[in-house]
This record gives sequence, structure tokens and C-alpha cells, in this order.
Amino acid sequence: MKITQYYPVLQTGDVDGTAAFYIRHFDFRPLFQADWYVHLQQADNISVNLAILDGAHDTIPAAGRGLTRGAILNFEVEDVDAVHARLLGAGLPMLKGLCDEDFGQRHFITADPNGVLIDVITPIPPDEIFAAQYAPEALPH
Repeated sequence: MKITQYYPVLQTGDVDGTAAFYIRHFDFRPLFQADWYVHLQQADNISVNLAILDGAHDTIPAAGRGLTRGAILNFEVEDVDAVHARLLGAGLPMLKGLCDEDFGQRHFITADPNGVLIDVITPIPPDEIFAAQYAPEALPH
């Protein structure tokens, strides 16, 4: 099987508001908009896509309808400190403050209007214990 594209789809009760959040705070742009579904693409990186879907829409089997819970979106960025300052200034909740992790991340965690966690990350060198757990080609520098 060859996958030609991959992107998360968040179910919500507020398609427009959720899409507006990602457009405003994470520089996405809409590629398709309907009242029940919005497909977003990151303005500077066409390989980063996100869809927002009305959680009650008939396209979803009844057993799978609802709001997104338990998901974490990871956004790797070049300058996590700058993004943190911008989002803090915009009033987004900071559920985990900006910090360095021994496993090789400088990051913070915020949330979208639905409670979906957003982990904003800049890779940093891990300590020796964690460095040994990385595949050589995946080791952060």
C-alpha cells in the first residue's frame, strides 16, 4: 500500500470556530470549506494538513461520531520560544509550560477550543540515556 497523503481529522461541534483557531494561531489556510467540513493546509508547508469535521455528520458511522478526545497534535517548529511568546500573548491556555526534556525536546502544551492538546516542539539534543534509544538518523541535534 502506498499512502499518498496523511492528515488528522478533528471532530467538533464548532467547525467554523475550530478552523478559525488553527488559521489564526497556526498559520493554516482553508483548501475546502463547507458548513460541516474544512480542510486546512499550513501556509508555508503543503505537506502539513488538518481537517475539521462536524462530529455529528452522516459521513461518520454512528459508532464513531462525537468529539475528538485523547488526541495530541505535535507541531515541530524552528523557534518554540517565539511561538510560545506569541500564543501566550494571544491568551491561549498553557497546560504545560515551556521546558526542556531529557528525551530531546524543548516544548510546551496548549489546547484548541475543543480541548485537543497541541504540543509545540523544537528538537534539542537528548541526554546520553535517551540518545542511545534513538535510531541514528532520528537523533535530534
